[in-house]
Amino acid sequence: MESNRRKFLRQSLTTAAGLAAVSLPASISGEPFDVDRRPVLSREKGSAAKAGASLIRFAAIGLNHGHIYGQVETVIRGGGELISFYAREPELTAAFSKRYPQAILARSEQDILDDKSIQLVVSASIPAERAPLGIRVMQHGKDFMADKPGIITLKQLAEVKKVQKQTKRIYSILYGERMENKASIKAGHLIKEGAIGKVVQTLGTGPHRMNPKSRPAWFFDKNAYGGIICDIGSHQCEQFLYFTNSKKADVLCSQVGNVHNAEYPGLEDFGDATVRGDSGSGYFRIDWFTPDGLKSWGDGRLTILGTDGYMELRKNIDIAGRDGGNHLFLVDHKQTRYIDCSEVELPYGPAFVQDILNRTETAMTQEHCFLATELALKAQRNAVEIS
Repeated sequence: MESNRRKFLRQSLTTAAGLAAVSLPASISGEPFDVDRRPVLSREKGSAAKAGASLIRFAAIGLNHGHIYGQVETVIRGGGELISFYAREPELTAAFSKRYPQAILARSEQDILDDKSIQLVVSASIPAERAPLGIRVMQHGKDFMADKPGIITLKQLAEVKKVQKQTKRIYSILYGERMENKASIKAGHLIKEGAIGKVVQTLGTGPHRMNPKSRPAWFFDKNAYGGIICDIGSHQCEQFLYFTNSKKADVLCSQVGNVHNAEYPGLEDFGDATVRGDSGSGYFRIDWFTPDGLKSWGDGRLTILGTDGYMELRKNIDIAGRDGGNHLFLVDHKQTRYIDCSEVELPYGPAFVQDILNRTETAMTQEHCFLATELALKAQRNAVEIS
């Protein structure tokens, strides 16, 4: 697998370097590595990053997924200063260095772990490697932010929770489809204001474009990525918990399968699940079937049903409708209205940096982070296989 992966990386160096050197658009139709859907230029007005302030020093370890660029920009937007980075693959370090020339390429992972000035490590390494890395990071007195999936087995989850409790460090997973999506942020504000009453159910769809020729070997190895619900389904589990305000949840039923890609036996291209929390219910479907005719990596949607209305989020695209993403439609007892969320500020980065400084949990509680992962992992483990 390693030789195949290195072959892929050599072939994609030019593309990766280009992505690292320029700002990424909000929607990309043919992105390698399923490149981060969060715009690299999304440094919000008045942010510490834009003002040149530096509140924390951080490093990146593991660059295997293009989401690393969005993670770095999220922390910079909050006031972080990228100091150093490390990855085993020279092709990936070259692209990353071109995008962030101010950061130093460390000689080893250990050099970063031993640097006491580094307060946070971010990682988009191969998914199976994220939890073990996060444990080492916390044991060295640093906070950790992983790309999703941040943990791919229940055994890993137990080990991470144990070390997090011992060290009191933050283990954060960037569930970007809510935390870094402006329509989702606006929906959260509206729900807290009582715009649709009490939330009864969430119904989420998370289709993705596969682009198999652009994918590294680990993308097709279930032992490396954990399964489709563990991976892209974790976004859905997190937003279900958040919007229903559930503190406990169970999986009622789930299914996964490889229904159209037999040439990749380790791939799951479809999954869905029905979940129930202590404050609402939910259903979600995820897949790798976005057709080439769509001008986005996926038509991600979320319908939130309340006792006094409902809202639909069209996160990335309004097909055959308005341009761009971040669309929100709200229906209540008085009217039906459309809300353009493109100017909504993204709070996670600044809040996360403040949590690191103040040892608080304003960006996301540790309990919520782990519960979202646990729900996804249980749905993955219990899923009925279909074909």
